[in-house]
Amino acid sequence: MKQVLLKNEHASVSVEPLNSEFEKITISHRHCEAEISLYGGQVLRFKPTGQQALLWLSDSATYQKEKAIRGGIPLCWPWFGANDKQVEPAGNHGFARQSQWTIDKVSADEQATTIILVLEGEQYHSLWPHAFKVVQTLVFGQSLKQSLAMSNLSTDNAQYSGALHTYFKVSHPSNVVIDTLTGVNFDDKLTGLANTQINRVSCVGPIDREYHSADVMTLVDSDYDHTITITSSGCQQWVLWNPGSELAATMADIHDQGEHEYVCLEAANTHWQTITAGTTVTMSQEIAVQRN
Repeated sequence: MKQVLLKNEHASVSVEPLNSEFEKITISHRHCEAEISLYGGQVLRFKPTGQQALLWLSDSATYQKEKAIRGGIPLCWPWFGANDKQVEPAGNHGFARQSQWTIDKVSADEQATTIILVLEGEQYHSLWPHAFKVVQTLVFGQSLKQSLAMSNLSTDNAQYSGALHTYFKVSHPSNVVIDTLTGVNFDDKLTGLANTQINRVSCVGPIDREYHSADVMTLVDSDYDHTITITSSGCQQWVLWNPGSELAATMADIHDQGEHEYVCLEAANTHWQTITAGTTVTMSQEIAVQRN
């Protein structure tokens, strides 16, 4: 059943079923349309008014507990990739993207709609037993601003790694240019080698690289005739990923030819970062688009 959270002269915000188990927040504002899954605290859709939708969401995405949703902006936290501290097998990318988040605050003015979500707990996972609170602030306007404020509520220092795993909807990866990666050092996860990006990077998969840069990124799509600018804060890497056709064909939650419709460029901390006991650290990004 639909529940209206806010309705004023600037925006309308409601909670409604995503499927039989999950709920989503739907946002309509003069500057944009957006959707968020409360499962995973995951932005599913963001379309600025008069622009292309900026996020890709698989038609075959799975919406069930203990499964990640393929597309939008999954939250990789409190670890990125495989956890190298594990004694027994644990899932990639932590538990935030498979947890139920709660709504803390909803507001809107003529510039944007702001949604604040919270995930908190203790002994949440054997690999990350710390008491914690994560506050995700999402500001939907002409741009999308997303921040994760991570509080360590325990008496011991905690370590985290993570990423804002953004799936950018593109006309085709071959039409995408990210010249801001040229000259940047990277670790190639497919070859295991470190290198420097000398030539223009190809976004056609398979590609899985961690670029060591905190610079502003520009993703230019020649067919969509627009430039997406991504500005991060509190992040030391950019992860560039597309599985390519061979791997995508084995992934049930990527619809047929879906890998040709997105490029992942993720603001990230791929190496362990310390959150001192009793303190809060933040990682964030802002996504904006303009016509070429």
